[in-house]
Amino acid sequence: MLAQAGIDAKEREASDKLQKLILKELHHRIKNTLATVSAIASQSLRNVPGAEHAQHAIEGRLLALGRAHDLLLQARWSSADLGKIVRGATEAFDNPDAPKFLIAGPDVRMTSGAVIAIAMTLNELCTNTTKFGALSVPTGRVEIAWTLDPKTPDQKPQRLHLTWSERNGPAVQVPEKRSFGTRLIETLGKQLKGDVHLTYEPAGFVYALDVPLASLTSSPAQ
Repeated sequence: MLAQAGIDAKEREASDKLQKLILKELHHRIKNTLATVSAIASQSLRNVPGAEHAQHAIEGRLLALGRAHDLLLQARWSSADLGKIVRGATEAFDNPDAPKFLIAGPDVRMTSGAVIAIAMTLNELCTNTTKFGALSVPTGRVEIAWTLDPKTPDQKPQRLHLTWSERNGPAVQVPEKRSFGTRLIETLGKQLKGDVHLTYEPAGFVYALDVPLASLTSSPAQ
């Protein structure tokens, strides 16, 4: 096949090696940039009264970006599986001896832009639940599940439905105002052309994302 395409096997191998080298260098530069931004934010907020929460929040979001880029490097910046993204985003907040996350859903290969949006959303949800939600108490658990609409004869565009459900946590109270984190996850959902619903049910907080599958698996039109 390579011969028919006019491509020498050795040239193809050299090209692949060069691509891997470029991707690793790009990843290295991105991680250095994130570390620099984190240091700047830390230094800038160090002497600001009451800024500790903001400092930790910024550092957490930058770490989430870094983890997303790690997954993208493993996939050579082409795509990554949704299940792997979910497990990677929740790993730092889980307890391997007593798992607190129940994760289930079909295989979905996502583009790099969707990977970052989903990873950042999950980081916000994980951070919030460990502070105020189900995972702020030992008995709390989180269920993360996603499904795909069945394919229909009329070729109606498929949609993905992802739900984050908290259980066995403290009593849920509707916040008096929308936080930056809430606005962020709503914005990230809109970037994927999806609908985001936040429900403060007595049994536990629920985040639901309803998004066209094409927004996750296809690159935006230029």
